[in-house]
Amino acid sequence: MNETMICAVGNVATRPVYRELANGASARFRLAVTARYWDRERNGWTDGHTNFFTVWAGRQLATNAAASLSVGEPVVVQGRLKVRTDVRDGQSRTSADIDAVAIGHDLARGTSAFRRTSRAEAGAPSPRRPEPDWRTPAPEGTAEPAPGGPEPEPAAVT
Repeated sequence: MNETMICAVGNVATRPVYRELANGASARFRLAVTARYWDRERNGWTDGHTNFFTVWAGRQLATNAAASLSVGEPVVVQGRLKVRTDVRDGQSRTSADIDAVAIGHDLARGTSAFRRTSRAEAGAPSPRRPEPDWRTPAPEGTAEPAPGGPEPEPAAVT
């Protein structure tokens, strides 16, 4: 089956609405995507047209999105584009929805702190993995610093 996959970069326009349904969690929010272009006359960036998408998330993505997103935050959304047309009050309306596969903060415009959600089985404790040691090992013949102690001064290179 052919699907139109898109990646949209924009801002959260509405507070995520979270629902617990019979077939799992669901969340939706509006995404504002504004094109920017270089205006030679003004010698600066100018905002173009803004497109609005309704982003739909399911299951764990819905839970995490509802807990993580706030209005105005820059995000990147990847998912399936669904364009729908319906008639309401005698007027034809077209809406563009994204069935999200992945949602994340846009780190080009800010920082984010990631926290992994637990997937503990019912009644089973979640296994704790030790945090990796990212320090560079000391060259042979030099003393290792004590854990939590001061780092050694770098050697001068001549």
